[in-house]
Amino acid sequence: MFNRIGIITNSGVKAIQTTLAELLEYLKFRERTIILDTCCADLLDDHNFDVFEASDLGKHCDLVIAIGGDGTMLMASHILCDFNVPLLGINLGHVGFLADIPADNIASNMDEILNGQYVEDVRFLLRGQVFRGEECIFEGSAINDIIIQKWNIARLVALETYINGTFVHTHRSDGMIVSSPTGSTAYALAAGGPIVHPSLDALLLVPICPHSLTNRPIVVDGNSHIEVVIGNREVDQAHLTLDGETKMELVPSDRVRVEKKNKNIRLIHPPNHDQFHILREKLNWSK
Repeated sequence: MFNRIGIITNSGVKAIQTTLAELLEYLKFRERTIILDTCCADLLDDHNFDVFEASDLGKHCDLVIAIGGDGTMLMASHILCDFNVPLLGINLGHVGFLADIPADNIASNMDEILNGQYVEDVRFLLRGQVFRGEECIFEGSAINDIIIQKWNIARLVALETYINGTFVHTHRSDGMIVSSPTGSTAYALAAGGPIVHPSLDALLLVPICPHSLTNRPIVVDGNSHIEVVIGNREVDQAHLTLDGETKMELVPSDRVRVEKKNKNIRLIHPPNHDQFHILREKLNWSK
């Protein structure tokens, strides 16, 4: 089972220090080998644990625990997808769709997981490329979404959308979100997209504030190849973001291609994990 356990975070706030100290005491009691990333190590005054850069943590662990919110989970997912190491989240954030172990109930949840009682949840990533002419000038990956968004202007962005080489539509909007099922509860939800169960093999195309009210979100097969072409004539009108991080400025005729990446992330949940319970709790349904 899980014997070499890495711990990762990306913040030094007091709540993380407190939770880290509690988790370390628990793992020492359970006689697990503990490995820290450098951010965690910086939060401790004195320790004798092995320490590695976050990017190398997956080489040395058979489980990684992220302390923070969904942003920390996204960061850890990007790091771990190349190592096939499962990821568990202790939630200190605002929502917690990915990190679902509450910080005030670590011991009982961890007891079950370390005893082999857990749910494993495999999520796929998105691969995004930008072509300028025939040259690929950018490539990156995302867990939640790849977004083309207007920038530095008060006017709408003109976009042409193709799915598997077939023309879908031209529309003017504030941008376009291409989302995984994991990202359907992130920006895509705020933009009016559907909630897609994470077990589905699907991609979402969600326009952001489209000028035409008939331009609605589309859900397609997860193996689809999506291409969005920038139709504006002027430069400095659209940017590309991956999981909320701005990557580059897009210019007229740039082609953004999105498809499923050939890497997955393995999330670990407590045995009573229920996606619909999470939705009820996080979105205040039935209240």
